[in-house]
Amino acid sequence: MVAIEDPTGFVDRSAAEGAAVPATELLAHWRDQRAGLAAALRELAAERPGEKMPWFGPPMSPVSMATARYMETWAHGLDVADALGLDPQDDDGVRHVCHIGARTRGFAFVTRGLEAPTAPFHVKLRLPSGATWTDGPEDAAQRVEGPAVDFARLVTQRRHRDDLALTATGAEADRWLDIAQAFAGPPGQGRASLTTTTEGARP
Repeated sequence: MVAIEDPTGFVDRSAAEGAAVPATELLAHWRDQRAGLAAALRELAAERPGEKMPWFGPPMSPVSMATARYMETWAHGLDVADALGLDPQDDDGVRHVCHIGARTRGFAFVTRGLEAPTAPFHVKLRLPSGATWTDGPEDAAQRVEGPAVDFARLVTQRRHRDDLALTATGAEADRWLDIAQAFAGPPGQGRASLTTTTEGARP
């Protein structure tokens, strides 16, 4: 059976099969497959420009597919680090997660049955190196600012908004930060706040 016929079952079966493989062998396989996927996506983009690939959500270009896979790997890497009590070493590659997080703003509203804002947004984030990453017109009234790693953790729902140093200007920007979701599928439950109580949480 190919993945497209049963995407959820295929993923679960593959995960179970991988869990049965010795760790060193599995790591070598992951690294080999990562290189193979990158090569396949580059080849598709070069040979059939403009063609999109089927996925859980809308079809995706090879570049978008690579960005989405980066986002998922980064987010699940945080899960592993959390489970092991490790401090992730962030680098400027997090901009790819920020990119897809900004591009999925409308989806975050629609997947919750809400009308997506039509006003322009400006996102201004500080990368780990100190450089600035931006998205959207600078004069937009709806604005989000803060560390890029915090924005990435928010849109992948790995941290609660109250635990992050992000600021929103404008009612629609404020609402977005409450429901941001960079991954396909139904609305996620998000994470409980580590720094606020129920009484002190944002309404």
